[in-house]
Amino acid sequence: MSERRSCLALGVDRSSVRYLSHKPDQAPLRLRIHDLAAARMRYGYFRIYILLRREGWLVNHKRVYRLYREDGLSLRLRRPRRNVSAANRARQPAASAPNEMWSMDFVSDALFDGRRLRALTVVDAFAREALAIDVNQGIKGEQVVAAMARISSLRGAPRTIRVDNGPEFISKALDRWAYENGVTLDFSRPGKPTDNAFVESFNGRLRDECLNAHWFLSLADARTKIEAWRRDYNESRPHTALGWLTPAEYAASAGINPGGCRPETRITPG
Repeated sequence: MSERRSCLALGVDRSSVRYLSHKPDQAPLRLRIHDLAAARMRYGYFRIYILLRREGWLVNHKRVYRLYREDGLSLRLRRPRRNVSAANRARQPAASAPNEMWSMDFVSDALFDGRRLRALTVVDAFAREALAIDVNQGIKGEQVVAAMARISSLRGAPRTIRVDNGPEFISKALDRWAYENGVTLDFSRPGKPTDNAFVESFNGRLRDECLNAHWFLSLADARTKIEAWRRDYNESRPHTALGWLTPAEYAASAGINPGGCRPETRITPG
């Protein structure tokens, strides 16, 4: 069927079918916006637009804003103050190898007599492996740093650690450790727990299968039972997201020695 008859049958104007876009190529402008955003980490789209105009680009702010948003360059609305190791723009990509990204968070519970306890949970986002569960009645930023240093001494520091905006994670102690070890702290957005979904899911399993299933008679008893559950989780519990392999088996298949991925639960005074 000819073009004329086809357009007549469909009720489409022939000029629309034959139209060729005359829109200029946006690739050079996109590349320059990326370069400016990488060099000026705290500049928003309008300041980048001003720099482009100074360089001689004949472009309006609406086009810069559209390309800026399409390429995911928007700044984090709330960035922890004074944290030089915090991610500035787009979220870090998903982990593609073991030890590339860790996730950590806190879980709260109580002993049998009502005394509160807290547990710092650290998970490898690729292998879903529980690297450590540090249990104490109170955990400060310095204790978080000690846990990170201990795990890193066994398997090396990660590239990124995903955390929430708790006071222990925005502390100067953790920020300094991350800066000295080349680690990026990827803070979740306020009110968005799904930004740190791996550790949130792990904490749910920990509470359902361990914390709700035991009485903890003392702090030492809690550490012993939680550490036993952590080892069982890594070595014996099949994981749906890993094709029903255990985290230790999945880590081993990716070239990580499971023996080096099982730091003991840290027992600190108090």
